[in-house]
Amino acid sequence: MAEKNQNQYHPPESNGYHRNDQESLHTLDDEEAKRKKRMKWTIGIIAFVIFQVVQALFFVLVIMKFKSPKFRVAEFDIQTLEFNQSSPSFNMSFVAPIRVKNTNWGPFKYGASTVDFTYGGFPVGQAIIPKSKANFKSTKKINVDVTLNSATLSNNSNLGSDLSSGVITLNSQGELRGKITVMFMFKKKKTSQMNCTMAISTSTKAVQSLSCN
Repeated sequence: MAEKNQNQYHPPESNGYHRNDQESLHTLDDEEAKRKKRMKWTIGIIAFVIFQVVQALFFVLVIMKFKSPKFRVAEFDIQTLEFNQSSPSFNMSFVAPIRVKNTNWGPFKYGASTVDFTYGGFPVGQAIIPKSKANFKSTKKINVDVTLNSATLSNNSNLGSDLSSGVITLNSQGELRGKITVMFMFKKKKTSQMNCTMAISTSTKAVQSLSCN
């Protein structure tokens, strides 16, 4: 009877094999999850580095690119204009709209200055520019009362012929010296130059043309 039990067939147990397969699957899943996580971290780091590089380039090429503000006289109306052709002379008054256009990413602080108005290279008047500042990406507007007269002109000037033609050509020159400050740390000294030419019609007593370099 004992011999019969010893010869009885017993099927092989497979629980151990299934357990090993499940552990292998779990290991593969963990490795895949770790790989995906590493990939996400790598992509995130690369994106962050690219963002920092673009930001640095923008800062250097745009924000830190200091430019001299534009210093100009804008179009204006003549308030009074008196002239004499027989004894060539003129007197003129107007409000000069001075403009300081600052295209930088920081304010432009400038000192007091003057704008000289000339005819044929001779001074005929002056405008006083008080010290102030033009904010970043903005235009500072200054209105100055100006009176011009030809008393200082020499006798050999072309004023007589210009009055006969009906056009008086004037020039305005000026200079602003100041400093641009970006982010309260980066400072750069800049100088703005004005060089404008204006043609005044004696018949209409108005500005016929105005151009600035």
